[in-house]
Amino acid sequence: MLSARSTSTPAGDVARADVAVVGAGPIGLAVAWRCAARGLRVTVHDPAPGSGASAVAAGMLAPIAEAYFGERDLTGLLVESAARWPAFAAELTEATGVDLGYRTDGTLLVGLTADDLAEARRLWAYQRELDLPVTPLRPSELRDREPALAPRVRGGALAATDHQVDPRLLVPALRTAAERAGAVLVPGPVRALSELDAAVTVVAAGCGAAALTGLPVRPVKGQVLRLRAPGGAPPGFRHVIRGYADGEHVYLVPRTGGEVVVGATVEERRDTDVSAGAVLRLLRAAVDLVPELAEYDLIETAAGLRPGTPDNAPILGPLPGRPDVLAATGHHRHGIVLTPVTADLIADLVTTGVPDPLLAPFRPDRFTGPSGSVAADRGEPARTSEEDPWN
Repeated sequence: MLSARSTSTPAGDVARADVAVVGAGPIGLAVAWRCAARGLRVTVHDPAPGSGASAVAAGMLAPIAEAYFGERDLTGLLVESAARWPAFAAELTEATGVDLGYRTDGTLLVGLTADDLAEARRLWAYQRELDLPVTPLRPSELRDREPALAPRVRGGALAATDHQVDPRLLVPALRTAAERAGAVLVPGPVRALSELDAAVTVVAAGCGAAALTGLPVRPVKGQVLRLRAPGGAPPGFRHVIRGYADGEHVYLVPRTGGEVVVGATVEERRDTDVSAGAVLRLLRAAVDLVPELAEYDLIETAAGLRPGTPDNAPILGPLPGRPDVLAATGHHRHGIVLTPVTADLIADLVTTGVPDPLLAPFRPDRFTGPSGSVAADRGEPARTSEEDPWN
């Protein structure tokens, strides 16, 4: 791999990049920023920077609420990355002068009915087994924190360390930081890795990584809504609210400027059409939990494609037999929260050649057979919106 502030560029080949990053979403841009800041020559290749899943993401930094059965390694990575977010946000704001919408109000996890609450409590018990900080709250305690919650809400919990950031502010800030550090954006598609001339290639192309690498990354559709409080006032609640409402799973993410993001479906589809049924279900669940949302303006409906993997965890590290090609993809629902740790681990691997132990459970070769070819999918497909308790 490459040493910081030195290159392996052959004499006379001054145009060759040290690192070529494919994909200018938050992961790719953060990797480029970290590598360029270490003195490496970096190019970032993307025909439409910031137009992938991050364009519709809600930006929840939620290692607690996203801790799900059978995903202990992933939960550990989520917790580690969330712990890096305060310093990462401060450094990025200092480098760019951009307010990222980073908020630390915490997340309320709620159940509308007795059945909803029973299902939620099953998950909270598992999360507490992992020593994650989930604090159960009575209905009166919930409404003391958020009077806008519906009187019907039967109970809930607080995940105080689950925070949020605005991806639509984050991605431009990362692009600015990467370019100021010396990275060069190349606004064109990459159809094959052989097109790139670099010592190391980092594939952070989201769903596009499958065609470039053969890795089992597939699109998982998510539909979201954006509401705005009347008159542009701040929303009538400050916590992120995630919960069940008559079996429907929904999250509500308030923004300082008056916007509320409502989401999200999880569908094994590859189109980006918005369906009336999804809008109806999300709005009904949102209003059931926070009735005042019925008076908000509906300003946007959108759908994006998350890069899913067979085990719902990211793919991080060198391709089998290709130490010069590093994968940084397959983050599914967790691309925003995992941005700092992914960027740090990949940049460290680029400069030292030594993989951090945190990478071990997420190596690309977990999906390959003895010959090095991609094996059949192992594990279950991404959970549907009916199976996933908080999305």
